Amino acid sequence: MSGIWNTLRQLKLWQLGLLFTINAVVIVCMTMRWWLVVRAESPRVPFVPFIGYRLSVFALSYFTPGPQVGGEPLQVIYLRRYHNISMARAVSAVIVDKLLEFLGNFVLIGIGLVAIARVGILPENGSLPTVGWAALAALMAWPPVHLALLYRGRHPVSAGLRAALSRYRKKHWFRLAVVSEYLAGTFVRRHPRALLGALAASLVAWTGMGSEYLLMLGFLNIDLTLWEALAALTASLLAFLIPLPGGLGALEASQVLALGALGYPAALAISLTLLIRARDLVNGGLGILLAGRRIGE
Repeated sequence: MSGIWNTLRQLKLWQLGLLFTINAVVIVCMTMRWWLVVRAESPRVPFVPFIGYRLSVFALSYFTPGPQVGGEPLQVIYLRRYHNISMARAVSAVIVDKLLEFLGNFVLIGIGLVAIARVGILPENGSLPTVGWAALAALMAWPPVHLALLYRGRHPVSAGLRAALSRYRKKHWFRLAVVSEYLAGTFVRRHPRALLGALAASLVAWTGMGSEYLLMLGFLNIDLTLWEALAALTASLLAFLIPLPGGLGALEASQVLALGALGYPAALAISLTLLIRARDLVNGGLGILLAGRRIGE
């Protein structure tokens, strides 16, 4: 414990301020991605309230079991309650937002897994089998393929539902899913500029997250090559996919394993995870406070 405390106490105020600023930019860009999608069909929606919505959605996803999803219904509720957007259109906006989010997630994780294999973090004979790489490739291909199909007027989720669950076609949830995907496709075709803007916002957000992680490593005097840092970052992203609140325990284990394989002691890895946890708890705490205020309105 003393080693962890001694490491963290060396951080300077300006370093924490810089990390806070980058985190704020990331949140704003992630919010802008969703807002641009919504604004394309509802031009009068203001931007600033969406920052609070995004933080509340993050809090719900972070503090509940699941692979960092689960807050999407809250996105729909906010659009319905405060901006009078129809259920189907609200769901379609969330579909596009999540596709763009997954696009960034899966591409980064895919590149990161290559980095993990390259720097030798996986134990001997611990590389992914062929079927694993095939599954990863399919997962990475899904968001761009889905967006491309929507652009061409194809609706794969709706087609799958009709093929597998046609007996439920009169159910409300079935019709909502079909109509929402149709509206998502309409958005992709009618608003390419908004789509590109949302994609650019997502790219800036992921660049900010990567830069933030590199700065944390530098501030803690963890000297890694770019490939090693990418591998360690990917290990943390994979930890959040484990269905535990905030990847509890998994994040810590991922960084101890990754940095340990690169020759760094566990104390430094735990110090890094405490920085990440502090950031996420601040974001989640703000989200809970904002959600609580809106419930009380």
